[in-house]
Amino acid sequence: MGHKYQELAFTDRVKAEQLASGSRTNYARREGGDQDFNDRLGPSEADFIGRRDSFYMATVGETGWPYIQHRGGPEGFVRILDEKTLGFADFAGNRQYISVGNLAGDDRVSLFFMDYANRTRLKLLGRARTIDRNDVDVIDRLMLSGYKARVERGLLITVEAFDWNCPQHISQRFSAADVETAVAPLKKRLAELEALLGATPTGRR
Repeated sequence: MGHKYQELAFTDRVKAEQLASGSRTNYARREGGDQDFNDRLGPSEADFIGRRDSFYMATVGETGWPYIQHRGGPEGFVRILDEKTLGFADFAGNRQYISVGNLAGDDRVSLFFMDYANRTRLKLLGRARTIDRNDVDVIDRLMLSGYKARVERGLLITVEAFDWNCPQHISQRFSAADVETAVAPLKKRLAELEALLGATPTGRR
């Protein structure tokens, strides 16, 4: 019982390394207890995930090697269906199908949601299942209005655990939309000054 992410991620070997490195005592304080926590998405997690336009997903194949894939779409393409379930429409890509193939043998996934601008990240462990594109009831809940991409299937992920990471060593990055919003007042002021100069008689410049 206790912090579910630590319960799943902190194996005996991990704990041994923490002990050797001096961080074990701090993490041990969050273990045990009468109630599980960090296993159900709350408002903060739902809002954070709902504002992302991409994330990274890791699966494990039959060779034992992990595989990490970037998934992207419009902001909000990952849908929070309830406190234990999130899902997204799987758009057509390079057709390697490594993640989908891996999930056929092992449904465990690790997701990384990044907000580079605010130097924030959310880690999530879950179990994924693919949804046939003909399963209209589910696919309709994952579809995005106006986004022109071919949906090959849906993916639903049952949340097992999550954890927020510290901001250390996250370099700030900004999207083109972020930059455009930031410079919009400057562009407006520049246009006003150019208009003012253009209206000024030449002899008085």
